[in-house]
Amino acid sequence: MSTVDWDALRAEAVRVAQSAYAPYSKLLVGVAGLTDDGRLVQGCNVENASYGLGLCAECTMVGQLRLSGGGRLVAVACRSGDGDLLMPCGRCRQLLYEHGGPECLVDTPSGILPMSSVLPDAFGPEDLPA
Repeated sequence: MSTVDWDALRAEAVRVAQSAYAPYSKLLVGVAGLTDDGRLVQGCNVENASYGLGLCAECTMVGQLRLSGGGRLVAVACRSGDGDLLMPCGRCRQLLYEHGGPECLVDTPSGILPMSSVLPDAFGPEDLPA
Protein backbone atom coordinates (compact mmCIF):
# COMPACT_ATOMS: atom_id res chain seq x y z
CA MET A 1 0.00 0.00 0.00
CA SER A 2 1.74 3.13 -1.20
CA THR A 3 -0.22 5.49 1.08
CA VAL A 4 1.09 3.92 4.31
CA ASP A 5 3.92 5.87 5.94
CA TRP A 6 5.58 2.82 7.47
CA ASP A 7 8.35 4.85 9.13
CA ALA A 8 5.77 6.99 10.95
CA LEU A 9 3.69 3.93 11.89
CA ARG A 10 6.77 2.20 13.32
CA ALA A 11 7.83 5.34 15.22
CA GLU A 12 4.34 5.64 16.73
CA ALA A 13 4.50 2.00 17.87
CA VAL A 14 7.81 2.69 19.62
CA ARG A 15 6.37 5.87 21.20
CA VAL A 16 3.28 4.18 22.62
CA ALA A 17 5.38 1.27 23.94
CA GLN A 18 6.60 3.72 26.58
CA SER A 19 3.07 3.65 28.08
CA ALA A 20 3.11 -0.13 28.52
CA TYR A 21 2.61 -1.69 31.95
CA ALA A 22 5.19 -4.48 31.98
CA PRO A 23 6.61 -4.90 35.50
CA TYR A 24 7.01 -8.68 35.10
CA SER A 25 8.45 -9.30 31.64
CA LYS A 26 9.99 -5.83 31.29
CA LEU A 27 9.13 -6.06 27.57
CA LEU A 28 7.43 -2.83 26.56
CA VAL A 29 5.30 -3.41 23.47
CA GLY A 30 3.56 -0.82 21.33
CA VAL A 31 1.46 -1.19 18.22
CA ALA A 32 0.10 1.35 15.80
CA GLY A 33 -2.54 0.74 13.18
CA LEU A 34 -3.90 2.74 10.30
CA THR A 35 -7.63 2.49 9.67
CA ASP A 36 -9.54 2.54 6.41
CA ASP A 37 -10.68 6.11 7.11
CA GLY A 38 -7.15 7.33 7.87
CA ARG A 39 -7.27 7.31 11.67
CA LEU A 40 -4.31 6.12 13.70
CA VAL A 41 -5.07 3.73 16.57
CA GLN A 42 -2.52 2.57 19.12
CA GLY A 43 -2.12 0.05 21.88
CA CYS A 44 0.39 -1.09 24.48
CA ASN A 45 0.71 -4.25 26.51
CA VAL A 46 -0.77 -4.36 30.02
CA GLU A 47 0.55 -7.18 32.20
CA ASN A 48 -1.03 -8.69 35.29
CA ALA A 49 0.36 -10.54 38.31
CA SER A 50 -1.79 -13.43 37.10
CA TYR A 51 0.30 -13.79 33.95
CA GLY A 52 -2.39 -15.29 31.74
CA LEU A 53 -4.59 -12.22 32.24
CA GLY A 54 -2.17 -9.81 30.59
CA LEU A 55 -3.29 -7.94 27.49
CA CYS A 56 -1.17 -7.75 24.39
CA ALA A 57 -0.72 -4.37 22.71
CA GLU A 58 -2.86 -5.51 19.79
CA CYS A 59 -5.76 -6.22 22.18
CA THR A 60 -5.72 -2.69 23.55
CA MET A 61 -5.37 -1.29 20.00
CA VAL A 62 -8.45 -3.18 18.82
CA GLY A 63 -10.32 -1.82 21.85
CA GLN A 64 -9.28 1.69 20.83
CA LEU A 65 -10.37 0.97 17.26
CA ARG A 66 -13.85 0.09 18.47
CA LEU A 67 -14.03 3.02 20.93
CA SER A 68 -12.94 5.55 18.30
CA GLY A 69 -15.53 4.70 15.68
CA GLY A 70 -14.74 1.23 14.41
CA GLY A 71 -13.74 0.63 10.83
CA ARG A 72 -11.11 -1.69 9.47
CA LEU A 73 -7.39 -1.88 10.04
CA VAL A 74 -5.37 -1.54 6.84
CA ALA A 75 -1.79 -1.49 8.18
CA VAL A 76 -0.18 -2.49 11.49
CA ALA A 77 3.32 -2.13 12.96
CA CYS A 78 4.39 -3.65 16.29
CA ARG A 79 7.60 -2.65 18.06
CA SER A 80 9.36 -2.97 21.39
CA GLY A 81 10.17 0.13 23.41
CA ASP A 82 13.69 -0.14 21.98
CA GLY A 83 12.34 -0.15 18.42
CA ASP A 84 12.80 -3.86 17.71
CA LEU A 85 10.25 -5.38 15.34
CA LEU A 86 7.88 -7.76 17.16
CA MET A 87 5.45 -10.20 15.56
CA PRO A 88 1.91 -10.46 16.91
CA CYS A 89 1.23 -13.68 18.80
CA GLY A 90 -1.34 -16.19 17.53
CA ARG A 91 -4.26 -14.67 19.47
CA CYS A 92 -3.37 -11.22 18.19
CA ARG A 93 -3.03 -12.41 14.61
CA GLN A 94 -6.61 -13.65 14.92
CA LEU A 95 -7.68 -10.22 16.26
CA LEU A 96 -5.95 -8.45 13.39
CA TYR A 97 -7.62 -10.79 10.89
CA GLU A 98 -11.03 -10.13 12.45
CA HIS A 99 -10.61 -6.35 12.39
CA GLY A 100 -8.57 -5.94 9.23
CA GLY A 101 -9.33 -8.97 7.10
CA PRO A 102 -7.01 -10.93 4.85
CA GLU A 103 -5.76 -7.80 3.07
CA CYS A 104 -4.62 -5.93 6.22
CA LEU A 105 -0.88 -5.28 5.89
CA VAL A 106 1.51 -6.24 8.70
CA ASP A 107 5.14 -5.26 9.18
CA THR A 108 7.00 -8.59 9.57
CA PRO A 109 10.62 -9.84 9.56
CA SER A 110 9.91 -10.98 5.98
CA GLY A 111 8.70 -7.51 4.93
CA ILE A 112 5.23 -6.02 4.60
CA LEU A 113 2.78 -8.92 4.24
CA PRO A 114 -1.02 -9.21 4.09
CA MET A 115 -2.77 -11.05 6.91
CA SER A 116 -3.57 -13.83 4.42
CA SER A 117 0.16 -14.64 4.50
CA VAL A 118 0.68 -13.95 8.21
CA LEU A 119 -2.27 -16.14 9.20
CA PRO A 120 -2.96 -18.50 6.28
CA ASP A 121 -6.21 -20.47 6.37
CA ALA A 122 -7.53 -18.17 9.11
CA PHE A 123 -10.86 -18.74 10.82
CA GLY A 124 -13.06 -15.71 10.27
CA PRO A 125 -16.63 -14.47 10.35
CA GLU A 126 -17.28 -16.14 7.00
CA ASP A 127 -16.71 -19.53 8.69
CA LEU A 128 -19.65 -19.07 11.08
CA PRO A 129 -23.15 -20.23 10.21
CA ALA A 130 -25.44 -17.52 8.78
